[in-house]
Amino acid sequence: MARVVWITGASSGLGLYTARALARHGFTVVAGARSFGRGKAVEGCECLELDVTSEESRAAFAARAVEAHGAPDILVNCAGVLVLGACESYPQEELRRVMETNFFGTAAMISLALPLMREKGGGRVVCFSSINGLLGIPFEGAYTASKHAIEGYCECLALETRAMGVEVMVVEPGDHSGGSRAYRGRSAGVGEGSPYLAAFERGTAVIAHDEEHGSDPAALGEKVARALEKRRLPRKLIVAKADQRLAVVLHDLLPARLFARVIGPYYLKDLY
Repeated sequence: MARVVWITGASSGLGLYTARALARHGFTVVAGARSFGRGKAVEGCECLELDVTSEESRAAFAARAVEAHGAPDILVNCAGVLVLGACESYPQEELRRVMETNFFGTAAMISLALPLMREKGGGRVVCFSSINGLLGIPFEGAYTASKHAIEGYCECLALETRAMGVEVMVVEPGDHSGGSRAYRGRSAGVGEGSPYLAAFERGTAVIAHDEEHGSDPAALGEKVARALEKRRLPRKLIVAKADQRLAVVLHDLLPARLFARVIGPYYLKDLY
C-alpha cells in the first residue's frame, strides 16, 4: 500500500514541485493550500483547502484527509510567505503574519499529525527551512527569523520523538527559480523617506536576480521524494548551489565580523 503524505503549501513554489514529485514516485499525496478552495489542483494529488494559520481549516483538512486515506505516514510542511523589509521598520502585523504561516502553522500541523502517526507505529516529518535558517541576509529578517525557529524546533522534535518511531528531516533550499510572487511581498515599512530605501532597492534586486537564476525546483522535489524512499531519513537535506553551500560553511567558520565583510558587499555593493 502506498504511503500517505500530507503536504502543505502545495499550490505553488517548492511545495508544488515537491507534491508533483511525490505523486510521480507513487506516494498517496493529500495536498493542502488556500487556493485549492478556489478550484486549483495538482495532478496526481488529492487537493484540499488548507490555511495553516486557521485552527478550523487545519481540523477540516485533517478530518477529510483521514476519512479518505487514513492516518498520514508522512507530513511535509512547505507552507510559507516572505516579506522583504528592514528589521527596524517591519510593522508588527507583518512579522506576525510571517511567523504565523511559516512557524506556528508548521508546529500546529505537526501537533495534528503526530498522534495519528503514533497510532500507526511511527512516521516521518519533513519541514522546509532554508539556507536562511542557517544564516541571515539583508532585508529578509522576518523570513530568516521564522526559518531559524523551524531549525531549532525540529532539532528538539527529533530528539523527543525518536523513541516513538518518528523521523524528522529539515530541508534547507537555496535559491530556486519559479517561486510564486503571490507569497512574497514588500514591507509597508520601507517607503519614501526610509533611511533603508537605497540599500533595500539594491539588496532586493540581488535577491530577485539570484532567485530568477536559481536551481531547478523540480530537481529539489525529486531529491525530497528520493530521501523519503530511503530506509533511514536524512536528518538534513541541503539543496543549494556551491556558492550558497560555501556561504554556510564560512558562516560557521569565520568570526561574525569577518563573515559580515564577506556577505554584506554582495548584497549592498557601494553601500557597505
